[in-house]
Amino acid sequence: MIVLKREDAPVAIAGDGVELRKMPAGALSVAFVQARQGTDLRPACAGLPGDLCPCPHWGFILKGKVRMHTAEGHVDFQAGDVVYWAPGHAPEMLEDTEYVDFSPTREFDEVIRHLGGQPG
Repeated sequence: MIVLKREDAPVAIAGDGVELRKMPAGALSVAFVQARQGTDLRPACAGLPGDLCPCPHWGFILKGKVRMHTAEGHVDFQAGDVVYWAPGHAPEMLEDTEYVDFSPTREFDEVIRHLGGQPG
């Protein structure tokens, strides 16, 4: 058994009001995400399939509100929600937001490389 703590996870993306810390745990990675209100990652997802994140994520919203854009529209999530974000999404923070999510490491690493540490 292991315990994953935010302060132990290395920073994978930082800047423009976003901090994403990521730590692998077997075939999954845990991400600790903080982003300020107004952060919109749709521009950063340009160039990914459909210009949306192709990686699935399972998580929990700790604070704030996030709008997840998809090809079909959008869905809003808020503090206290347990979420599943299927492939084909891009987040926009409607409030200062913090969440934890779990994702397949290989797919998530590809997205992180694409973002290049420069969120939108």
